[in-house]
Amino acid sequence: MTNPMPDRLTEILDGLQARLEGGLRGNRSAVTHPGARGEASEEDWLRILNDHLPQRYQANRAFVIDSQGECSEQIDIVIYDRQYSPLLYNQANQRYVPAESVYGVLEVKQALSREHVLYAGQKAASVQRLHRTSAPVPHVEGVAKPRPVPRIVAGIVTYQSSWTPPFGEPLRDSLAGLGADHQLDVGCSLLHGTFEVRYPSPGTVHLAAVEGPRSPVQFLLRLLKQLQSLATAPAIDYEAYLARFQADGGVTR
Repeated sequence: MTNPMPDRLTEILDGLQARLEGGLRGNRSAVTHPGARGEASEEDWLRILNDHLPQRYQANRAFVIDSQGECSEQIDIVIYDRQYSPLLYNQANQRYVPAESVYGVLEVKQALSREHVLYAGQKAASVQRLHRTSAPVPHVEGVAKPRPVPRIVAGIVTYQSSWTPPFGEPLRDSLAGLGADHQLDVGCSLLHGTFEVRYPSPGTVHLAAVEGPRSPVQFLLRLLKQLQSLATAPAIDYEAYLARFQADGGVTR
């Protein structure tokens, strides 16, 4: 009995998988210094996301800032709205994006471990805790009420998992120990697969993991599914930013 021919979608996704995996593996082999390797990995993942996410999204290394003057830690990958939201500062590779524009944040590490899961949660919390405004939105039939501010998607991407099995109880226990602002929703290990997480109640984790090949493609599709659920970023209340600027020394006449 002959095996069925692969369908065209499978062929396309397998080709994409081979290209993404080849690029990530190649740069890891060529760059041996730990710091330089980490930076190269960030650039690889940024390139993958910016090449394959819809153009409404932009991915960059950035700080996130709110209308009250609070700022996040520097985030390896911030996925933010590029259609309706401004960059508050973009100079010499230092980017500051308004909290309202952020859809997702990802931490890039070489290995998936308890230490790195907790660290990724800490970085995510520095964004989740920021204040986000939501302004009314004018449209052809009137003005829509401000929409509720959605939770920002958070995750971690790595080259490999330090655990055997890669997504077993140690990962589940690490995720279960994360506070509400620290929770991670999605992750990828290039060599081992992807995972998604739900938290039905405090300390309870539903972990769905897919081990094996096609991890970058699996991760992209799962990330897109989560981003899609957020719809459009809330409209920024620019008056809140103006009020902060004026309170800190701006001049009004």
